[in-house]
Amino acid sequence: MSSVPVAPSALPNPRTAVALLLLINLMNYVDRQVLAAVEVKIGAEFAAAGSPISDARMGLLSTAFLVSYMFASPLFGWFADRTSRWRIVAAGVFVWSLASGASGLAQVYTALLITRVFVGIGEAAYGPTAPTIISDLYPVERRGSVLAWFYMAIPVGSALGYVWGGHLADLEGWGWRWAFYLSAPPGILLAVWALFMREPPRVRQARQATFADLAILLRTPSYVYNTLGMTAMTFALGGLAFWMPRYISVYRGAGTLAEVGTKFGGITVVSGLVATLAGGLLGDKLRARFPGSYFLVSGIGMLIGLPTFLAFLVVPFPYAWGLLFVAEFCLFFNTGPANTILANVTHPSIRASAFAVNILVIHLFGDAISPSLIGLLNDSTKSAELPVGHMNYSFGAGVSVAILLSGIFWLLGTKHLQRDTELAPTRLAE
Repeated sequence: MSSVPVAPSALPNPRTAVALLLLINLMNYVDRQVLAAVEVKIGAEFAAAGSPISDARMGLLSTAFLVSYMFASPLFGWFADRTSRWRIVAAGVFVWSLASGASGLAQVYTALLITRVFVGIGEAAYGPTAPTIISDLYPVERRGSVLAWFYMAIPVGSALGYVWGGHLADLEGWGWRWAFYLSAPPGILLAVWALFMREPPRVRQARQATFADLAILLRTPSYVYNTLGMTAMTFALGGLAFWMPRYISVYRGAGTLAEVGTKFGGITVVSGLVATLAGGLLGDKLRARFPGSYFLVSGIGMLIGLPTFLAFLVVPFPYAWGLLFVAEFCLFFNTGPANTILANVTHPSIRASAFAVNILVIHLFGDAISPSLIGLLNDSTKSAELPVGHMNYSFGAGVSVAILLSGIFWLLGTKHLQRDTELAPTRLAE
């Protein structure tokens, strides 16, 4: 095994690369959560036109995006281990930006479903690729903190999506379609910028990685436990992210979509931003004393978040806003540490593929199904007395169990992390 020497002048600027990837990730999550912010308005317009959409079919819009995202991710991960990652990133951002804008043109449910599929395909080119660029730019000791900065775009972008969509949907003369139209131009500009970025150096192997190399992931306890924990966490967050605007605005009656979007978005951005950065920094800081610190931080955060979330379901507003803040903080605390684990326990030559496999699993059994399942549960509880359904039951039955499982899986992985990190540079099939 030998590395290819790279002239210092040819090295990319790490901060510029991280800044661009962070901005792209920001738009990534804006595009994802705009749909959740405006789904009530979409449903009302389609119902008025004589084509009502059930809660289960509305949840299927999120599922369609995630199914295409998770199944396309391994393909793009394979390419990312073999070719220019920045070109893959640029192509993906361009595709999902156009598809997101096209969502606003949909006049029938099927057209909207198809555009969400293409948003997923575009994001699949970016999801498994971006973290590997950062991993090649920073050493193990700093990786958790830097990845935490990158993943802070999740709460910030999600919050912007709620605020953006909620306000445009309620704004006279604009409406929900403009929330999609206006999301396309920023993404296209970022895609053009990505084309001019230089590829960072990475380990070159005498042979390409094989399926036998990927099979090693199944024999890496840290990778398995981390993927299980992320799957349960993704199930919980996926259901909450999609249905929370309706839950607070319609079921709990705590404000209009615009008001809820602003408050919920503000809570998400502050709690998520602080928690994501704090989780990554704390994981790095504790690493010298506790070799399994990334697992420990993630697991404890979820177990603290569980009772807080359950309390949020029954405590009246405005006090419930404070509990929602704490619950979201706990659920976002694992973001940096969990993704750092993925980077640290996989060999550099299969890292993009390892992220892609992780994406496939966590979404296949996580947020690809949770919005639809919660929608089905909610449909089953609707009655003349409760036309919106019993959403406390829907959330309590699915989300709380997922939060508990994620905490348990992460704590189980604690004892394996040091050994798996040390073995990662040599873990390839013979």
